[in-house]
Amino acid sequence: MKQVLFVIDSLQSGGAEKSLISLLSLLDFSKFKVDLLLFSNKGLYLPLLPKEVRVLESPAFLSRQSRGVKHLLLTRRFKELFVRLGASAALRNPWRSRRLHRAQVTWRWFSMSIDPLPDHYDVAIAYSQGMPTYFVAEKVTANRKLTWLNTDYRMAKYNKDFDRKYYNKFHRVVTVSDAGKEIFTREFPELIESTDVVYDIVSPKLVQAMAQEGASYADDFDGCKILTIGRLVPLKGYDMAIEACRMLKEDGLKIRWYVIGEGELRKDLEARVKQYDLTENFVFLGTFQNPYSFLNRADIYVQPSRFEGFGLAIAEARILRRPIVSTNFPAAYGQIRDGETGLIVNMNARDLYLGIKKIIENQELRQRISANLKHDKVGTEGELQKVYSLMESC
Repeated sequence: MKQVLFVIDSLQSGGAEKSLISLLSLLDFSKFKVDLLLFSNKGLYLPLLPKEVRVLESPAFLSRQSRGVKHLLLTRRFKELFVRLGASAALRNPWRSRRLHRAQVTWRWFSMSIDPLPDHYDVAIAYSQGMPTYFVAEKVTANRKLTWLNTDYRMAKYNKDFDRKYYNKFHRVVTVSDAGKEIFTREFPELIESTDVVYDIVSPKLVQAMAQEGASYADDFDGCKILTIGRLVPLKGYDMAIEACRMLKEDGLKIRWYVIGEGELRKDLEARVKQYDLTENFVFLGTFQNPYSFLNRADIYVQPSRFEGFGLAIAEARILRRPIVSTNFPAAYGQIRDGETGLIVNMNARDLYLGIKKIIENQELRQRISANLKHDKVGTEGELQKVYSLMESC
């Protein structure tokens, strides 16, 4: 039985987190003994972990950092306090934003204080870019190391000169879309032979079953329900979504746009919604372990992202045959046939508005999209065999 370690920041809401839960739920535990290391041992999806997965304690240094400055002072950990304050100052430095990603700055300051894991593994998997990748590269001993890339590497603005030494410590780099591989290997051409594509694992049977249970819209709104699922962060394009919503309202269309997700922009986005007098039209629902009952009752699913590694929510909307409008990030073209199984629009508020309006006003288009989605092959459970192959090649 192979000893396998997975590392990810947390199991809070997000596509990579949900993808990992799906992967672990399907894993053959007669072949693999699995440990999971989270930098933050909390999150929406923690209760969904299979019982066979052993969750390790977070690195002691990171646990102490999470308790704040006061804890470090009271416990007289002055060196760790200095590291924390240094990292905070570096993150606020505008020069930093032009040179390094936040995760790179944090790792540069924190890495010397984080102890290596004592256990040896057959396979160690960083299931996200950034801190998990750096941690597995430097702090884990394993026969084979794999790292997952769940984003558009170029758009995420990592410094490739900083990252090169870390990615070169992995046996394989895994991207979650063909577009993601193309972008990554353009930045690191020397890694093209060691880069693979494994789509995020999504099970139509599971999505369809969960869509029939759980919470759904608590209001009695009887107009067009638009839904977006994603973290409230700049790269998800909510600024464009709110502007598009304003245009739809000005057109007199009876719409309500719901959002499932949380994140750093919540207060700013709520202020913008209030500024545009959209409090009845643009509604933040929070997060749910099961968003599928909402998705199943939405009239349109919209993905306004500036980029996605794969676009797991799009795959889930396809399974439930929801008409989709997406911005034109590269991975969208791997899931949507424009005009046939959804609409792909230019990455701006006006084109987003026009695409949604077209879906609302054209009943024939809506019906054609739903009919075409019925014949789309969406499930990616077969990708599990690729994961097995990657893990067993040691």
